[in-house]
Amino acid sequence: MTIRSDRRYGPTHEWAMQDGDDWVLGVTDQGQALLGDVVFAQLPELGALVRRGEACATLESVKAASDVICPVDGVVSAINTELADSPELINDDPLDSGWIMRITPTGAVDEWMSPQAYQAMLDAGA
Repeated sequence: MTIRSDRRYGPTHEWAMQDGDDWVLGVTDQGQALLGDVVFAQLPELGALVRRGEACATLESVKAASDVICPVDGVVSAINTELADSPELINDDPLDSGWIMRITPTGAVDEWMSPQAYQAMLDAGA
């Protein structure tokens, strides 16, 4: 499992990476493994307002539906349109081509975990 040093990690297995003024949001390798095969991604519309700590997308898998939690108050500036036809990208490449959305922040970013803290959480069995 890959945990990249250029990202912050949420307790429900999301990752967030700053890219210029925006934050890119996705699901970790562990998160996609827990989900199982993703069959549908319900994403917000461009320009939608999202709130820190709240669900901003839903991923449906063969196991269940799971909310994706937002790291920041902001505006959705891009969505991964490839997920409409290929939601399996979240399983195949969760850290790159399986990204979910870009958010232009309008407030502070949550204090998500460092890569080391996320690894420690996983090592503890979470």
